[in-house]
Amino acid sequence: MTPTTIGMTAGAVLAFAALVFGFWGFLLTLVLMLCGALAGRIAEGKLDLRGVLDALSGRRSSS
Repeated sequence: MTPTTIGMTAGAVLAFAALVFGFWGFLLTLVLMLCGALAGRIAEGKLDLRGVLDALSGRRSSS
C-alpha cells in the first residue's frame, strides 16, 4: 500500500470514530493507532527502542 492510501485509511477511521463515538472515542482511537504503529515499527526492526529511550532520558549516543 502507498503512503497516500494508508493516510486516507487512517483519516477515514478517525473520522468514523469521531462521528460515532465523539471526541473521546476519536482521541482513544488516535492513541491506539499510534501505539499500533509504534509496535509495528519495533517489530519490523525499523525503530531502535533503546535509542529512543536514551533520547527521552536525556542521554546522548556516542555514534
